[in-house]
Amino acid sequence: MLKYETIAELVSEAEKRNIKISELVLEDQAKSMEKNHAELYEKMQKNFHIMIDSVKDGEKENQRSMSGLTGGEGFKMNSYLKRTGGGLSGNLMTKAMARALSVAGCNASMGKIVAAPTAGSCGIIPACLVTLYEDKGFSEKDIVMSLFTSGAFGMVIANRASIAGANGGCQAECGSAAAMAAASLVELMGGTPKQCADACAIAVSSQMGLVCDPVAGLVEIPCIKRNVSGLMIAFSSADMALAGIEAKIPADECLDAMREVGDVMTPALKETAKGGLAATPTGQKLKEQVFGTDNL
Repeated sequence: MLKYETIAELVSEAEKRNIKISELVLEDQAKSMEKNHAELYEKMQKNFHIMIDSVKDGEKENQRSMSGLTGGEGFKMNSYLKRTGGGLSGNLMTKAMARALSVAGCNASMGKIVAAPTAGSCGIIPACLVTLYEDKGFSEKDIVMSLFTSGAFGMVIANRASIAGANGGCQAECGSAAAMAAASLVELMGGTPKQCADACAIAVSSQMGLVCDPVAGLVEIPCIKRNVSGLMIAFSSADMALAGIEAKIPADECLDAMREVGDVMTPALKETAKGGLAATPTGQKLKEQVFGTDNL
């Protein structure tokens, strides 16, 4: 049985058996949970379908968060895409950005999402995978299988570092999601298990030290927009790994560093809404707008 304590273990086992990490994980989980492959695949397939639905739900023009602070970002990005023919980032990436905004917006409006790995970072993996599915023509089976790779990397990150903003800052949420997504993207593009690990390491190192400072304590500002940043880092990390660019610092060491950074991060920057953007004058005004002066 796999221990999910190191990325190196996943890579080594997959290389030894000459299979994809997703195939390795599906087989391992079937054994450990005493379920057949079809059952686990169908459950993961359901998660992917929820991801697709959350994109659609969040891209509506009238989508609004419960607080009223955010809403319609996915719709605005899609409108910009149509108006400009792809904007500065091109058609594919602008569509992906719209999807990340849409899923994060769906979450803020109390819609149904897949917390992969958390609600605050819920737009990154869906945006990456739905984009490859709908715009690049990847098969649903391959996409669903890649989620097993994402999940395995997420388990290692949770065990070795953290996926909670309250524990490690946003590096543990959007950083982890970007790393998980990058690994999946590499596998989908035919990359090796080692390249999946490199993409993970690059993504983690690119968001090292990112704080969790939600305005008014809500997963909206700046969380929704950080999902887009995480998405872009996932794609760029995957492309670098696929190009043969190595991380240099192994993924597991990057995770150890992320944990250490989270441990020394002040509590004001770990989901308490007492520091960072949440503590700015505008951040405080927005909090007052939501909760009133009596609750400040």
